[in-house]
Amino acid sequence: MNNKLTALFKTKPKNLLNIFFTAGFPKLEDTSTILSALEQAGVDLIEIGIPFSDPLADGPTIQESSKIALENGMSIEMLFKQLHQFRAQNAAFNTPIMLMGYLNPVMQYGIEAFCKRCQELGVDGLIIPDLPMYIYLTEFKEVFEKHNISNIFLVTPQTSEKRIREIDENSTGFIYAVSSASTTGGNTAFTAAAGYLGKLRDMNLNTPILTGFNIKNKQNFEDACSYVDGAIIGSEFIRQISQEGNLQNQITNYIQSIR
Repeated sequence: MNNKLTALFKTKPKNLLNIFFTAGFPKLEDTSTILSALEQAGVDLIEIGIPFSDPLADGPTIQESSKIALENGMSIEMLFKQLHQFRAQNAAFNTPIMLMGYLNPVMQYGIEAFCKRCQELGVDGLIIPDLPMYIYLTEFKEVFEKHNISNIFLVTPQTSEKRIREIDENSTGFIYAVSSASTTGGNTAFTAAAGYLGKLRDMNLNTPILTGFNIKNKQNFEDACSYVDGAIIGSEFIRQISQEGNLQNQITNYIQSIR
């Protein structure tokens, strides 16, 4: 696998900042503004959430952003159209992009067609939280590899060592370490994840590890990076861009507060 995501881990293996946002939120046409502002602010990876009516792994903040995005008219096809326009107008954009979505809409679109479109639009990785390992290995893996798309699995504190090593063996991007068994954006103190992240670090896995859920500020980010290779900020970023004001300035100021 050789894409912008895998290249990033070779050139900058530590202290990676991944920002998640929901496509179509706060407004339908904000996708390009957010992408541009995040790259200019210096984030390392960008994760775009495809809004879904039943987002099981997402907490209230991201669920609400998905609801608003769907009401705004966002869909997979709309997102692909926006990414096509964005790429046409921003040829120099070089930050790795991942899409995060649920299995049902991807299957409805058609996995081959979905991955082909992702490759055409420069999408480097997919995060599908409810994609079972068996289905990935038997039905998706060959298609992902054909279209040069990394697959990202999630692990939790409840994931067995055997399962973690199986995920490590079959990962082509990074492992997404959920810092609690709850949904995203909870109030659990990040320090509660220290033992779990230390365990992952000490397993000496071959795949880079990024942790998300409950990363809100500079201290959380630095704490996370002391254990694993980087951190993912989603719910707090959604909260930041939910406020009234200039979207680009909000993004710039928040990312600067982390870095």
